[in-house]
Amino acid sequence: MTQVKMTVNGKDASGDVEGRTLLAQFLRDDLGLTGTHIGCDTSQCGACVVHVNGEAVKACTMLAVEADGAEVATIEGQANADGSLNVIQQAFQDHHGLQCGFCTPGMVMSAAALLKENPKPTEADVRHYLDGNICRCTGYHNIVKAIMAASGQDVSAIAAE
Repeated sequence: MTQVKMTVNGKDASGDVEGRTLLAQFLRDDLGLTGTHIGCDTSQCGACVVHVNGEAVKACTMLAVEADGAEVATIEGQANADGSLNVIQQAFQDHHGLQCGFCTPGMVMSAAALLKENPKPTEADVRHYLDGNICRCTGYHNIVKAIMAASGQDVSAIAAE
């Protein structure tokens, strides 16, 4: 067992893990942060996206020991300080960017990373960036609209596919 220490959503966190423990497992099983979903175990779906030191990563592909000393942000840390939804979360709600909700945490975390990198993405930019995230319910149209709206852009011209 190896002890890992990291800051998760602004709070110190630590635990003893086996060398093979994935970051997603540590967040869910040890820290109780179950918003990080595990959908495929093969890095295909993106439901487990978190931010490590400001970069979006799939937590099912990173070992917990690799995050030792890191700053980790999960979906649980995305709300505003008063508990209200942040602009991305609110846009997902307003534009019906979720249905079953399984992919939503990863989509929101990916959207946050995209908008940090590119505050005014085009529709094509959003679709390209979400290439590593799978949604089996929405067909992506409303997710794209939500991300565009979160960036402050007019979404009325986004055509349904």
